[in-house]
Amino acid sequence: MAKYSSDLKVKITRDYFEGGESFNSLEKKYSVERSTIIKWIKLYHYHGIEGLVMKRGSYDGQFKIDVIEYMHANHMSIRETAAKFGIPAFSTVRQWERIYHEEGRMALFRNNRGRKSMDKENKRGKPKLDKKNEEDLIAENQRLRMENAYLKKLHALVQERIQQENGKK
Repeated sequence: MAKYSSDLKVKITRDYFEGGESFNSLEKKYSVERSTIIKWIKLYHYHGIEGLVMKRGSYDGQFKIDVIEYMHANHMSIRETAAKFGIPAFSTVRQWERIYHEEGRMALFRNNRGRKSMDKENKRGKPKLDKKNEEDLIAENQRLRMENAYLKKLHALVQERIQQENGKK
């Protein structure tokens, strides 16, 4: 559910265009951030009332490239570009621009939404080892257990000797 109703958005934009109210007065009157009001004004300017009730959507790679290249060619801000193309969140355009510059145009064609898929190895469980590697690992595990037991016993004997020496003195 949207934070602000479509009726409120229309009312604020009409007050701005028809009533001649300033951003500051609208901000105080309706308790809505100035940047949000500016975004609604731009959406209304480009798309009319329909721009204020836009729904979220998914965008193909070519559309993303067109948006970024249009923004650069026309020296537009990210917010202005989002309003022009009817993209509800300007941060979406910012993310596309980052990907465009860091990873290249073709990266915008990837669908990165959702959880990453697991490898085939992870789906099957434990990876299979050949017999020799498995035997080597078992032997090493046994050696380490024996070494650990030996060190524990040695530590216990040393502690016992220290206690006996402290008791005699």
